[in-house]
Amino acid sequence: MPKLKTHSGTKDRVRVTKNGRVRTRHSHASHFLQKKSGARKRKLAGLETLGATNSKMIRKKLGV
Repeated sequence: MPKLKTHSGTKDRVRVTKNGRVRTRHSHASHFLQKKSGARKRKLAGLETLGATNSKMIRKKLGV
């Protein structure tokens, strides 16, 4: 059976940690920022850890 190719879009947007957790950017953090409160914008900063269901799907796309 041939090797699976890595999904290029996923590779650019997602990072897998040493412990196997999947980290990605928060959604809703790139535009229309004027109407969002400062506290909300601070919560959207940094990386988000995905849950088990999404992590399984993402790992399959990355071939991990």
